[in-house]
Amino acid sequence: MTLPSASALAVLRRELAGREPAPKTVAVLADPVFEQGDERLKSSVASRGTGRAVSAQPRAAYPALDSDLNRSARDLGLGDEGFSLPRLPFTRKEAQTILSLVPADQRFVALDFAANQTAATSDKLAQYRFVHFATHGLLNSKRPELSGIVLSLFNEEGAEQDGFLRASEVYNLNLPAELVVLSGCQTGLGKDVRGEGLVGLTRGFMYAGAARVLVSLWEVDDEATSELMGRLYRGMLGKRRLTPAAALREAQISFWRDKPWSSPYYWAAFTLQGEPR
Repeated sequence: MTLPSASALAVLRRELAGREPAPKTVAVLADPVFEQGDERLKSSVASRGTGRAVSAQPRAAYPALDSDLNRSARDLGLGDEGFSLPRLPFTRKEAQTILSLVPADQRFVALDFAANQTAATSDKLAQYRFVHFATHGLLNSKRPELSGIVLSLFNEEGAEQDGFLRASEVYNLNLPAELVVLSGCQTGLGKDVRGEGLVGLTRGFMYAGAARVLVSLWEVDDEATSELMGRLYRGMLGKRRLTPAAALREAQISFWRDKPWSSPYYWAAFTLQGEPR
């Protein structure tokens, strides 16, 4: 468990004092549509009979968004002429595992095209104690305001849409969750500001009301992360109802003892930031 700064903890505890827990359990946004060549997009367009042609090849860039997403990607060296993001197939399994642990009336799920910016910024998420994002993250140390979470970049009709949830937009969310999980690559990095710790997505979600944020410090393996998150949520939502810190520790120790996943690469990237209690 780590803290972004002493001042952040003071503000966090002031905001959390006397706050009632959210009435519902878990909201999951996972497996967005990033590329025009995605099979889900081709199937959706065909089923609607729109007659629009969808390329079988992934797009090299998102021109309609030229844009904070493309600018941030260039800052990170992901391509001066555009870039593409691969689908994360195990995020779907990850979502299904988490959702299976709670009753239908206690959960919210947004997959595929529904895992979009509208869902991520909806007031509906304020009703859930745990909010889980399983997707790509871009952490821009050069320009922290261009950090963000990448959600669906196309709608069901094949049209490009703004799917980049920017750090500045995260600060404006109403998200009084016990825990926000950013299950993606390098979601915990940011720009170090003297006296204030790391300014990035972690700080943004805390400002939005989250008591704790689980983030990664390096590029993670899709399959291993899916398994780790399943173990984390079984600890928190299972019979023992472990705290997030205890559940993460137990999940990471179980990986360390599990031969296929014993390398720290598979489990040590994730760290919990925020209220330690």
